Amino acid sequence: MSASTPNTAPDGLHVAVGVIRNPFGEVLISRRPDHVHQGGLWEFPGGKREPGETIERALARELREELGIEVAVAEPLIQIRHRYPERQVLLDVFEVTAFTGIPQSREGQPLRWVHPGALRHYDFPAADRPILTAIRLPPHYAILENGGDGNTYRRRLRRLLERGVRLIYWRARDLPQAHYLQLLGEFCPLVREADATLMVRSHPQITPQNPLGLHLDGAALKGLRRRPPGWSLVSAACHTLDDLLRAQALGVDFVTLSPILPTPTHPHADPIGWHSARAWLTRVNLPVYLLGGLDHCDLARARASGAQGIAGIRLFAL
Repeated sequence: MSASTPNTAPDGLHVAVGVIRNPFGEVLISRRPDHVHQGGLWEFPGGKREPGETIERALARELREELGIEVAVAEPLIQIRHRYPERQVLLDVFEVTAFTGIPQSREGQPLRWVHPGALRHYDFPAADRPILTAIRLPPHYAILENGGDGNTYRRRLRRLLERGVRLIYWRARDLPQAHYLQLLGEFCPLVREADATLMVRSHPQITPQNPLGLHLDGAALKGLRRRPPGWSLVSAACHTLDDLLRAQALGVDFVTLSPILPTPTHPHADPIGWHSARAWLTRVNLPVYLLGGLDHCDLARARASGAQGIAGIRLFAL
């Protein structure tokens, strides 16, 4: 994320936003005064970057002035560009993972701690909607593939859940459709009990239900004209900037972008590279998982580049 880059739009605002969590996993939101732009809606604390100020310092200052807390650790979460009829905004959103002090309303705004799953019951400005999705998503996205048989997939899924992985794409292209559907009936209770999400490939017999989400491959992404109905979570596989823009227009919730680096499984694929990935991510308001040739040590670089996190097959090999 280009966190310190100012917004050059003449009618734009560059805003630092903090997603603050308490020990119970709840997120702090505040209600905008009725008389201001987007008044009466709920939002995440933060405020405008002043001239000559980095966005990180703006975040610290705004949260000190607004809530009376001191930011100790803040990591980039997502960057959003949004145009309202009357103005354009650039939101640099940070996840505040450590702070001192007790958040209090210093400007008279109502505050509320809310579980991430309940945020959908509150009205937010349109620009904040991708933040709601990013908050729900973890930094790791495991792709479960090449299991070979049902027992291997059972064992790998259980071990992923035991390790705390909470977002899994069960691609399993090596399984016949009938076997895939049979195992899916076994896997749903396991994933639901772990409070995780299992992303599945598109199939007429797979219907939207908890704990499933739908992952669109490249062909499905190119062939659709609207978001598949009924699914609470839809993702898509992207390999180009055009793919990213198409996924955003379709209204998916998050995407994977690959390959970032060369991979043994696709030695002839032209890698996107870190520089292009970072540039492309500034063109969409979507949580993006970077995929291809990455290791766990690349998570920090991915987050700093504007990504939600990292995804992989070998990354979570069991």
